[in-house]
Amino acid sequence: MATTAVINVDVTGAKINRHLYGQFAEHLGNCIYEGIFVGEDSPIPNVRGMRTDVVEALKALNIPNLRWPGGCFADEYHWRDGVGPREERPTVVNTHWGNVVEDNSFGTHEFLDLCEQLGADPYICGNVGSGTVREMADWIEYLTRSGDAPMSKLRRENGRDEPWTIPFWGVGNESWGCGGNMRAEYYADLARQFSTYCREHDGNKLYKIAGGANVDDYHWTETLMKTLGDLGCGCNPRHFFDAISLHYYTYPGQWPPTFSATDFDADVYYDTMRSAWRIEELLTRHGNIMDVYDPTKRIGLVLDEWGTWFAVEPGTNPRFLFQQNTMRDALVASLHFDSFHRHADRLVMANIAQVVNVLQAMLFTDGETLVRTPTYHVFEMNKGHQDADSLALNWVGDALPSRQVGGTPIELISGSASVKDGTVLISLSNLDLESAHSVRLDLRGATFTAAEARILTASAIEARNTTESPDEVVPQPFDVELPTDSVLSIDIPAHSFLTISLSTH
Repeated sequence: MATTAVINVDVTGAKINRHLYGQFAEHLGNCIYEGIFVGEDSPIPNVRGMRTDVVEALKALNIPNLRWPGGCFADEYHWRDGVGPREERPTVVNTHWGNVVEDNSFGTHEFLDLCEQLGADPYICGNVGSGTVREMADWIEYLTRSGDAPMSKLRRENGRDEPWTIPFWGVGNESWGCGGNMRAEYYADLARQFSTYCREHDGNKLYKIAGGANVDDYHWTETLMKTLGDLGCGCNPRHFFDAISLHYYTYPGQWPPTFSATDFDADVYYDTMRSAWRIEELLTRHGNIMDVYDPTKRIGLVLDEWGTWFAVEPGTNPRFLFQQNTMRDALVASLHFDSFHRHADRLVMANIAQVVNVLQAMLFTDGETLVRTPTYHVFEMNKGHQDADSLALNWVGDALPSRQVGGTPIELISGSASVKDGTVLISLSNLDLESAHSVRLDLRGATFTAAEARILTASAIEARNTTESPDEVVPQPFDVELPTDSVLSIDIPAHSFLTISLSTH
């Protein structure tokens, strides 16, 4: 029996911020070096050291923003180490990620050159854990101020005349852990202090993001919401913060992750889906706390680290966090996006970890070879949701098909929809490993003139793309007809992700 969802196309919800499709690049493993940056002298095609194939692949996703330099690395990163002539930059030890030597050849200018090549907004995370208020204030002046200010002059000496536009600024990362092991109350006061000196130079408006909670630390969120109120300065009224962050990773079993990214059975697969579904609970409960203190939703929620976390691939450095990416990862991503779209009234940004060669990556590099992962294709298939108006899927009739996982029921069908420029985009996922499921879409308030669909699936849930087989999991056309009497019936194959585009033109 088909499960029915009513979609009122003429009743729109919150706009789906394009920044929910953000990315994250940290100085971790081969994300920056070998992944993004190979240097001007590399035989691999590049523009000022940035891999051309990586830049073009990310541009095809309409990448909206890129978070840098971390992650845990952010709170041991001192920006002056990464400016000036490369041969004169000091080396440091990356204590968080493998104790490798960081030569700082990829620094502020390189990152912002990358953002300009991508057409993406920079999201810089400042150092609170081991940095100072003055250090952060100087970095912002260096980046955003013109004229003859001390940091502006230093920037010009380092080859950049005009200031950059920096829209997003993070004040610390994981201050409850690697960013300083702070208590919520201590961090909240410290964040107020740092935020006070995050000046807005020459009209550059900083969207300031406070370091938020880990998973279900609701006390942390409530403490921030109670403490990070407006700055009470009559001569320069402004807000302490515009958003707070949240971090959540999907993994089966217990922390730390020990299960393989590629060798897993049905029980482990469904436990991964149970973990992925938890994002709905977390966005709801953190959002509810924020609603108490901010009922107008001025303060945004930013999920600036999310994705799967499995055991590293055998034979690789355990602190480089390289894991393969399968059809299972793709379904984790599609499920998350459905939840993001439902919470678009509060959730304003999300950044998957990470963009190249680390955790749930978009891309793998191996010498001159570039591989697009199954997760990459979910981002590409879903990009039409960016800046679209959300549409509710109102499930009616019989309950959605579900499965008990460790005493927790999880739904096996997930979906979301939006409308933009006369086109309705519907995303549907079937998490069932074995069975297809029928969905009946009752589309009201519009007449459609064209329909097309694509599907991402594979013969096995463990299927992945490799250097030898880069197209094992890629989108394929899917037969779909125009709605009949406003009803569109779809049979979604097992373990698959489907997008349907309906035009009203």
